[in-house]
Amino acid sequence: MIFIRTILCVVLLLSLNVRNSYAELEIRITKGVETATPLAIVPFGSDSAPVNVSGVINADLERSGYFKMMAEQSMPDQPSTASAINFKEWQALSQNYMVIGQVVSTGDGQFNVQFQLFDVYKSSQLLGYKMTSSVADLRKTAHYISDLIFEKLTGKKGVFGGRIAYVTTNAQRVHQVQVADADGFNPKTIAASIEPLMSPAWSPDGKKLAYVSFERKTAAIYIQTLASGERVKVAEFPGINGAPSWSPDGTRLALTLSKDGSPDIYVLNLTSRALTKLSKSMAIDTEPSWSPDGSSVVFTSNRGGNPQVYIVSSQGGQEKRLTFSGSYNTSASFSSDGRNLVLVQGNGNHYCIALMDMGSHAVNVITSGPSDESPSFAPNGSMILYASKKGGVGFLSAVSLDGKMQQKLVFNSGEVRDPSWAP
Repeated sequence: MIFIRTILCVVLLLSLNVRNSYAELEIRITKGVETATPLAIVPFGSDSAPVNVSGVINADLERSGYFKMMAEQSMPDQPSTASAINFKEWQALSQNYMVIGQVVSTGDGQFNVQFQLFDVYKSSQLLGYKMTSSVADLRKTAHYISDLIFEKLTGKKGVFGGRIAYVTTNAQRVHQVQVADADGFNPKTIAASIEPLMSPAWSPDGKKLAYVSFERKTAAIYIQTLASGERVKVAEFPGINGAPSWSPDGTRLALTLSKDGSPDIYVLNLTSRALTKLSKSMAIDTEPSWSPDGSSVVFTSNRGGNPQVYIVSSQGGQEKRLTFSGSYNTSASFSSDGRNLVLVQGNGNHYCIALMDMGSHAVNVITSGPSDESPSFAPNGSMILYASKKGGVGFLSAVSLDGKMQQKLVFNSGEVRDPSWAP
């Protein structure tokens, strides 16, 4: 059971065998929107830029599932200025939108990057920007452009410029917390240990990660600053120290501790180190996660006989059960607007990702399973990143809230788990 793995995860983690966790992630679209909009990203005019900016933009928008990208070999020409576009040619090829641009070196290690988005049928510009980028930031600039285009055409904020954290284990059984761009590029190892590492959680400002480490043979929770590598141990009580979750204001951590006997939910004040006990039962209470306004914490408990999701005030008080649909519901967390709760719903040995509408409490299963776990909302609330497994190999997947768009993120030579999308 996934719920038991949260508590007894050492056994699971020590059984993992991944050949190479330093490889970049490969993203495969497994299901797209049926009414995907035709879009052409024309190769940008470039004077030998080290990054194919238009290629990054094309890949971003293609993996969103919302667009049907035009193959370069199918393009009638490759204009890089508005005056060079023959809109009738592109209209004849049934292209709704097109993007052109240029990447030009300024001679001092900087590049001027400009792009324009056009409505092909109206022969009109919808968007256009010019920006300066260093060599190191060219991919970041490309992701930013992707976000601008995506929001303009869908009305939803893009997440291409974001980051994800996850845990891997290599063939030598070295466990690692890694951070990468949302497209899997530029992976960086944040922490490594021959003992298990797990449960990375982003601070609200995206500058720190909290995670669980067994490097001293017992569980402890650390907070690490990404820019400097500095880390601080914030919890190493007797027994379980697990499942850290940041409060929306970044001043507190909700966590699972068993120092008083059974695992319960506590809130740790990061300034005073004072602990507040939120849940009080002889059952297993774990996997806390904050509401967007910080007033409540949801968590998993088996106090009713089976794992279910409960909610309690972040100041303490009466716990209330939230899930009644199905005999197994765990790993809950809120969307940024508080309207939905994502969770893992199990039926026998079959585990899927599901959404609960916080207004009606209706639950909708959006993945097919059978081994889905650890869901994490994208910052814009439109996608959910989660871990899965097939043939004994773990990988990450992403799914839209309606289940219509799905991606699979796979290490070219390894396994990945415990995903967390940066705010």
